[in-house]
Amino acid sequence: MKPFHKYILFLLLLNILLIGTGYLLVSEGGLNLSFNEIAILSPLFSIIALITLIIFLKGQTKEPDSQALHSLVSVSLKFLLELVLALVWFIVAKKTSLPSVLIFFVLYLTLTLFSIWVILKTLKNKSL
Repeated sequence: MKPFHKYILFLLLLNILLIGTGYLLVSEGGLNLSFNEIAILSPLFSIIALITLIIFLKGQTKEPDSQALHSLVSVSLKFLLELVLALVWFIVAKKTSLPSVLIFFVLYLTLTLFSIWVILKTLKNKSL
């Protein structure tokens, strides 16, 4: 299996795990969380991570001069898309309660760490 397909599968499993954990926290944990927020944010962050990985891994197959540019574009685009998502989530949707903010940042950190893990693992085997 190609590494790209392996990472997509792992991202899908991570997304299922996050949604399942969110469901368990809402139903059994007794916390004041909304499952709808988890069900909306988790796929959005996963799509952003997927876009980042597509750009980064496509750049790794290019010539060495453009690999650094693809890496920079993928990380910058990830930052901008997550910034737009944060602005929409907090300002437009007005999700500013403490549980909403915590869910947002837990999902943000989880999928950002996944993206960093994939990038570092790829760069360990093949440097820029």
